[in-house]
Amino acid sequence: MRLIIYGVGAVGGTVAAGLVRGGQDVVGIARGARLEALRDRGLRFLTPELDERVTLDLVDDPSRLAFRDGDAVLLAMKTQASEGALERLRAAGWTDGPIFCAQNGIANEDLALRRFPNVHGVLVMMPAKYVEADEAAAYSHPRHGVFETGRYPDGADADDHAFAALMEAGNIGGHVAEDVMAAKRGKLLLNLGNVIGAAFGEAPDLRRAATDEAKDVYAAAGLPFRDVGADYPRRDLMQQREIAGAGRAGSSTTQSLARGTGDIETDWLNGEIAYLARLHGAAAPINAHLAALGARMARDGAAPGSADLKAELEAKRAAGAAV
Repeated sequence: MRLIIYGVGAVGGTVAAGLVRGGQDVVGIARGARLEALRDRGLRFLTPELDERVTLDLVDDPSRLAFRDGDAVLLAMKTQASEGALERLRAAGWTDGPIFCAQNGIANEDLALRRFPNVHGVLVMMPAKYVEADEAAAYSHPRHGVFETGRYPDGADADDHAFAALMEAGNIGGHVAEDVMAAKRGKLLLNLGNVIGAAFGEAPDLRRAATDEAKDVYAAAGLPFRDVGADYPRRDLMQQREIAGAGRAGSSTTQSLARGTGDIETDWLNGEIAYLARLHGAAAPINAHLAALGARMARDGAAPGSADLKAELEAKRAAGAAV
């Protein structure tokens, strides 16, 4: 299986580096300053044990690739970029090969399934960082992270087992799960705190309220979830460690604000809960407000940690919604 990694950021860069170091066949799709930096200098891959340059095979668009039997695509961009990426993939001639959605949230699989028949969800447990244009840092030991994969909307097949074996070759724990979307819904509960950490830093009461609200929305929608928090059984494979000189990882939302990308994935995290609430007659004022806050910070070019928690809470209460 040659893996085409579409989006060579923190997760995609870590997967690419791990696979190249493991002698596997991989090609990345990147763009802009990231592509230029990786072509000029290679990827500086940082882990608690490593600091080395990895040379990647890269293109700027799927149309530059000659697809082969046995190819698989790993989507590793933020959800707000998925639709355009999928359109470019279809225009390039991709048809029925497997597509693995290694992304936060639970919307990417639907976006892919509208266009392609062979879609797989991937639970991504990988504390990783991409801020500098030529770097990817993976903060866990002994594995770079843990992935679970399964067919979408449910079940598992031979492609999932081949993908899990490929991840193992790249020092990423690879596992097959027939209920992968339940696991991804559990991961979404953790990711609801991304914008909170990015905007305010620690705010445990607000984080808890957003999570409890989301669980109520899941119940209203009849959507099961699997807990992948502190008791997740494979966490011993990815014990988080510091990397000398690399700073802390921070969430993907914090990293987007730090890079000044101008967009953010909060509409597909907290906004997903607001969307499900509207579909199923539930209420999600906290997550709706947090989604709007993330969009505003990205639009305004706000720095991580620059929002005023007290002012946000007072504004929301003044509007008549408890936070």
